[in-house]
Amino acid sequence: MEKKFQANGNEKKAWVAILISDKIDLKVQAIKRDKEDHYIILKGAIQQEDITLVNIYAPNTGEPKYIKILLEDIKVEINSNTVIVGDCITLLTPLDKSSKQKISKIRAILNDSLDQMDLIDIFRTFHPKATEYTFFSSVHGTFSKIDHILGDRQILFKFKKIEIITSTFSDHNGIKLEINYNKNNEKKQTPGG
Repeated sequence: MEKKFQANGNEKKAWVAILISDKIDLKVQAIKRDKEDHYIILKGAIQQEDITLVNIYAPNTGEPKYIKILLEDIKVEINSNTVIVGDCITLLTPLDKSSKQKISKIRAILNDSLDQMDLIDIFRTFHPKATEYTFFSSVHGTFSKIDHILGDRQILFKFKKIEIITSTFSDHNGIKLEINYNKNNEKKQTPGG
């Protein structure tokens, strides 16, 4: 069982949702949604440690620019305890696609914005050379990683494990991030750190 928070309230169809295991001691402090149901921001605490969870769904056109503008719009909500997840429909590195493709200029600008905000692709940090994907395009015959989990590089030590998991009910695979909220959790060397 889990707690479900979605951008469109309690309607049956959800573009954006955050699922939290009922085994997690989550205290919700605030929830913010946009009118278009493209994002949800949940501020709260897990085991008395502040956390901000953001889930976004980018539209199918102009996605790198949309993500950049959205991040700028919600910048005041983002801090070092923020984890951003979502269907970004954009590649962040050349490894994020099975076919050879350069990173476009607008994607380079998005990556610069992420750097300026100290946000990193957590999966890529833990798996710098992995060629695992979250989406298959039958039209193009290519695999890509267009779903991402981003976080502040300062909290990498809190993450135990991240993996792409196969989904049977969606056209996207999921990404599972295990967060270590052990009270004795000390800062330690992290992947890429």
